Amino acid sequence: DFGVDSDDLDVYWVPGAWELPQAARKVGSKGQHDAIITLGCVIRGETPHFDYVAGEASDGLGAVARALDVPVLFGVLTTETQEQAWTRASREHDNKGRELALSALHMIALYAGLDS
Repeated sequence: DFGVDSDDLDVYWVPGAWELPQAARKVGSKGQHDAIITLGCVIRGETPHFDYVAGEASDGLGAVARALDVPVLFGVLTTETQEQAWTRASREHDNKGRELALSALHMIALYAGLDS
C-alpha cells in the first residue's frame, strides 16, 4: 500500500512494550530510517503491572520522539482484553498498523518540507 515496497521496510521484534523505547532509540540513532513506527499492546490484568508498563512505554517513546530527528509513531494499544486488541489491530476492523503507516508517510513529508 501507499507505494511502499515491503523491501523498503525493516521490522524489529522486541519482547514487550517496555522494550519499545530502547529499541526505537537504538534503531533511530543509526540514521538509516525515515520514520519509526512502534506497535505493541498492553492488556490489563489483575495487577497494577498494566499501568506501569503502559505508562513507561508512553513516556519512553515520547522521550525518544523528542530526541530523534525522524518521526516516531506511537502504536501501543492499551486494552482490557485480547479480543479488544485484535479488533483494533486486525485488517478487517480498525487496522492500527495501516493507520500508523499512513501517519508516518504524512510525517515524513512534513519533515521533508520543513527541512527544505
